[in-house]
Amino acid sequence: MNISYKWLKEYVDFDLTPQQTADALTSIGLEVGSVEEVQSVKGGLKGLVVGEVLTCDMHPNSDHLHVCSVNIGEAEPSQIVCGAPNVAAGQKVVVATLGTVLYDGDQQFTIKRSKLRGVESLGMICAEDEIGVGTDHSGIIVLPQDTPVGMAAAEYYQLESDYVIEVDITPNRADACSHYGVARDLYAWLVQNGYKTTLHRPTTEAFRVDNHDLEIDVQIRDAQRCPRYAAVSVTGCRVGESPEWLKQKLSIIGLRPINNIVDITNYILHAYGQPLHCFDADMIKGRTIVVDTMEEGTPFVTLDGVEHKLSSEDLAICNTEEPMCIAGVFGGKGSGTYETTTNVLFESAYFNPTTIRKSARRHGLSTDASFRFERGIDPNGTIYALKQAAILACELAGGKVSMEIKDVYPQPIDDFKVELDYQYAYDLMGKEIGKDTIKSILQSLEVRIDSETESGLSLTVPAYRVDVTRPCDVVEDILRIYGYNTVEIPSAVRSSLTVKGETDRSNKLQQRISEQLTAQGFNEIMNNSLTRAAYYEGLDTYPADHSVRLMNPLSEDLSVMRQTLLFGGLESLRFNINHKCPNLMMYEFGKEYSYSGADRKEGQPLAPYSEGMHLGLWITGKRVEGSWAHANEEYSFYNLKGYVENIFCRLGISLGTLYFKECTQDIYSAALQIEDRNGKVYATLGVVSPKALKLAELKTQVYYADLDWEALMRKSRKNKVSFTEISKYPAVSRDLALLIDKEVSFLQVESVAYQTERNLLKKVELFDVYEGKNLPSGKKSYAVNFTLQDTEKTLTDKHSEHVMNALINNFKQKLNAELR
Repeated sequence: MNISYKWLKEYVDFDLTPQQTADALTSIGLEVGSVEEVQSVKGGLKGLVVGEVLTCDMHPNSDHLHVCSVNIGEAEPSQIVCGAPNVAAGQKVVVATLGTVLYDGDQQFTIKRSKLRGVESLGMICAEDEIGVGTDHSGIIVLPQDTPVGMAAAEYYQLESDYVIEVDITPNRADACSHYGVARDLYAWLVQNGYKTTLHRPTTEAFRVDNHDLEIDVQIRDAQRCPRYAAVSVTGCRVGESPEWLKQKLSIIGLRPINNIVDITNYILHAYGQPLHCFDADMIKGRTIVVDTMEEGTPFVTLDGVEHKLSSEDLAICNTEEPMCIAGVFGGKGSGTYETTTNVLFESAYFNPTTIRKSARRHGLSTDASFRFERGIDPNGTIYALKQAAILACELAGGKVSMEIKDVYPQPIDDFKVELDYQYAYDLMGKEIGKDTIKSILQSLEVRIDSETESGLSLTVPAYRVDVTRPCDVVEDILRIYGYNTVEIPSAVRSSLTVKGETDRSNKLQQRISEQLTAQGFNEIMNNSLTRAAYYEGLDTYPADHSVRLMNPLSEDLSVMRQTLLFGGLESLRFNINHKCPNLMMYEFGKEYSYSGADRKEGQPLAPYSEGMHLGLWITGKRVEGSWAHANEEYSFYNLKGYVENIFCRLGISLGTLYFKECTQDIYSAALQIEDRNGKVYATLGVVSPKALKLAELKTQVYYADLDWEALMRKSRKNKVSFTEISKYPAVSRDLALLIDKEVSFLQVESVAYQTERNLLKKVELFDVYEGKNLPSGKKSYAVNFTLQDTEKTLTDKHSEHVMNALINNFKQKLNAELR
């Protein structure tokens, strides 16, 4: 939110510099993002001076140009060619000297030495619109004769810079969403730090009812969604351009002036934090405002011309026939004020924050009004804002207040009652700051002290402080004004011994694996846990009905919790590929979320929901590219498999106890699972399917591995690091050429081998595959190497042959294999 430094000073007296003001606001919880100097006239009139026209002669080569000699306070007069019809000798004028930059909207041009029809010109005599001090272009500016020559134009026009302070408002600080709200907090800080200051705002004594020519009735039919609604009519208004002071105030904080009536509502909003709406009163059918919800699906066109379908939960501001506004969010077409408007109705209301927030999200609308309403404004500030708006409408548009204020407030909202114990406050703050200091700060924050005892205070907190309802909230408010930095850090540290648990172990191993992957060339990524629901439409592996859905998503792209890390990683790949970085290796540790309606249980609302930590790996592009020593080489599935095996090894999990098994999932074209004998899956890796790539708008081939981190943690917990002496006895290597069916995979061969011999068989490797001539139809040949070793003795040929015979027999029985 943008705060004008000069505007802020209208409500609280201080002499801090803009930067000091920003530092003070940051220290009390209103963090300042930036401080920027701005000028009411673009360029600040730099390079423009007052000059005197000494002579003015007709241009020898033009019937409308004049050649002037102008004194601008320098040693010699300057020759300037001017085309204005009103230029004459003896005038005091505004001159743009050489090098001056003038602005025309977003464009700019520099005054340079030039020739106009053969005559040299060393500057420019300016009109109002050319320097930004007005709109007149009929002739040059003629100043009073007593204006000193050489005076800077900025000094003559009394041009002063302002500063825009960008304040980052946290969701709980709705009370600070205005200049006066920020001034209240700054006032408390100034008082606490010993500055002489006062807090003030304009009175409403000038408000009066001129007649009763336009009575508008107000009916609230849903007081839960609209606890308070007030309105007043003003007739005889002349809708037109706002005065300069009002346009400057709005422009400096980044708002575009529209007309005097609309600008008044924007001014009140940013001055006092109360959103207003102005209706063309002649368009209110039945001269009645009805605050109510509409039927589901009621069509409604907003001011920007977009049609919306109202929900039965949307609160609407209606006349007797139709809705005119989505309450607190956006006005409807025809409900605003136009150049032809003469009679207006100002609305000032308090709406239920939850209702406004849901309506704004439902329709994808975010306005300055909804920003404040959904956080909770001051329910007791509606009448003050309404009176200020009416006063300004009479002053700036010549209107007459034509009805008593209609204020419907069926159940007034009470201030908050809080009991504060002094010792509780000291314990929470970590410092005993004294009772008088506590009371002083509370009073400067407009918190009323109802009574005091030896041990504490009974307080009444204003209703506009929606974030201060408990004793701890009061202590936080006291401390932010007192100053967090003034609480000394104790010299003694109180600590308790803790024992590392599974979370610590998991974090340590995550760090270890991260270092390993990074050393291998991977880059770590972190994606949002919220993702698009469209990714899961039509998937069998991750069905759409298993997604954890958000009730009020910010957008369709963030509507569900991710079931898999895959799509977030694919988005990261796409971003990098689109930025000319096609060779990628990425990994991510993150949670995956799932919903299962079958697991619903009475009294256990969280039973259907589950989450688990996973590790995802993605590789795509070329493993080697542009090397003189190696031909270009694409990444392959086997590269990914090697990285996964390295992770298992690093975690101390022996792959000898696990099995690679082919699996079918619609997010993969081809995939393997690593599982144990009981079917527990620890990792799935493969080639991402074209269907999944299309969803992520990718065309390149991607290899992806999904590791169940929590399952790996449980598995690695059982493994103990132990010392094993390197065997003194030699290993025996044997080869078999197996003729097997084409459908049989090496994984099956490897599995049968390890099931046959668990102790002596150390390694099984496939070193050749042959399919072609001289083989029966439907057959292929595998050349497999088996490594046997006994750690206690040297294997004899007899023992080795016994093992190999057992292997051959099992291959024949289980795989229908033959020896070649």
